[in-house]
Amino acid sequence: MENPTLELERFLPYRLSVLSNTVSAAIAEAYSDRYGLTIPEWRVMAVLGRFPRISAAEVAERTAMDKVAVSRAVSRLLDSGRIRRSFADADRRRSILSLSPAGGRIHRRIAPILLRYEAELLSALDEEEQAHLATMLSRLDEQARRLGRPEIE
Repeated sequence: MENPTLELERFLPYRLSVLSNTVSAAIAEAYSDRYGLTIPEWRVMAVLGRFPRISAAEVAERTAMDKVAVSRAVSRLLDSGRIRRSFADADRRRSILSLSPAGGRIHRRIAPILLRYEAELLSALDEEEQAHLATMLSRLDEQARRLGRPEIE
């Protein structure tokens, strides 16, 4: 069997990565310029805005970010006063994170802007295409999780 040619510009994982990087960079400029937040810091804040009082491990799980990246982002957010850390009553070793009042204000300012950006991005698709895209992304995510990493000899 002939070796197929890998055409990077048509390779789905590459295309998804490029799209993700393009969109992330565009929206990151908005909150980075105004609030000095990095992408990992904003992701931590966004998760805590939706799921307050969770651990850093749960943040890593919900964002699919590396635990080290989450730990660094959490440290910077704690230092800047944008999040708070408390400890679980049942297990004092388990820390619980939440947005501070200052972090909550920033979250409430940024979230609507990002939702408008998402709406503008999705306006390239009609409602049916948007629904199909959401379904397809979910199915691809499930399949990628089932497949795990490829075996490379």
